[in-house]
Amino acid sequence: MARITRYIVKELLLVFGIALTGMSLFLILGVVAVEAVREGLGMTAVVRLLPYALPVAMRFAIPATILFAVCSVYGRLSAANEMLAIKSLGISPSTIIFPAVALSFLISIGNLWLNDVAVSWGETGMNRVILQSVEQIAYSRLRTHKSYSNSHGLVIRVDDVRGKKLIRPVISYPISDDSRPLDILADEAELSYDEEKLALVVSFKNVILDGDKISGRLPGTVTQEIPLWIASKKGKLSNSPSGYALNQLPAETSKQTARTRELEQRAATAAATAYLLGETESFDEPDWSNQIARLNGEHSRLNRLYTEPWRRFATGFSCLFFVLVGVPLAIQVKTADFWTTFALCFIPILLIYYPLLAFGVAQAKSGDLPPYVVWAGNGFMLVWGLFLMRRVMRH
Repeated sequence: MARITRYIVKELLLVFGIALTGMSLFLILGVVAVEAVREGLGMTAVVRLLPYALPVAMRFAIPATILFAVCSVYGRLSAANEMLAIKSLGISPSTIIFPAVALSFLISIGNLWLNDVAVSWGETGMNRVILQSVEQIAYSRLRTHKSYSNSHGLVIRVDDVRGKKLIRPVISYPISDDSRPLDILADEAELSYDEEKLALVVSFKNVILDGDKISGRLPGTVTQEIPLWIASKKGKLSNSPSGYALNQLPAETSKQTARTRELEQRAATAAATAYLLGETESFDEPDWSNQIARLNGEHSRLNRLYTEPWRRFATGFSCLFFVLVGVPLAIQVKTADFWTTFALCFIPILLIYYPLLAFGVAQAKSGDLPPYVVWAGNGFMLVWGLFLMRRVMRH
């Protein structure tokens, strides 16, 4: 029995390792290529992106490659009638299936850790490389297209670029969520990146400011720091719940709960006061609407914080549930053509599992359903896998 177990584990690890290496390299090149094209990165920045892209690529590759491995190994065993021979010796099929299930459980734990590394280190590192290249990227875009913009609201348009001088630039960027972007017009400007402050520093000549809170004309030379909003001093590049490591989520959830309750109490006090004083018309004023909008935003973020651990564990342990389906299906199909078996498993996963996961995440984030609904896709895989396992055990 130990020899059979060792043989199966060895074959699974061999196929899994080869497939994971190939798919990871393919996905890494894809991730880096997309970022390089989108941001206009140079070769040095592309090379620096590679180590950060590794965990990002592997977290997507691992579930598919472990499924591919079990389809290959158990498909060959079944096609060679080795499963039939094992049964004829009075050995339960569960003995043959257990190594794959145990291995997939361990890989799921590793995949959960890798998900954590990908969001808290990999994506953060990629964004830092892009930030550190922002000056080079901006000048490259401005020279070729006369405009530059990023996903955080910064827009720069120029008439011309001479050396490092921007001729008649118009720069627009958001200074708060509740006002329109600040527009800065100048005769000339020059860009530089401050790595310590994670900000784009712009030296203007003869400035005109146009915004809701700031406006006017400033002659002479003026220096302005434009914050790049995805950065923070803690090393995170986003305050989105998906950007936190698992061990940071409980503390952040507690802080968010306290903020939400404080806003609820303020809103309830303001509403009660308005009713007592008969000033219900204040509910139609912008201040009240802004207060309610902010409260809804805090509730939304709290729901996303509640959802994130469930989502992280659900996607991490998808490896286990994929294997629970892949092993018995490969045994039943009885073909050495592992691509056929893999397609029979993976197509329903694409059509059912991932839509169920996306539906659960969306409903949990909106607060319409409890967070554990994100496990609906894994639940489907479990039911399907147990049904197939039952048939393998009986026949």
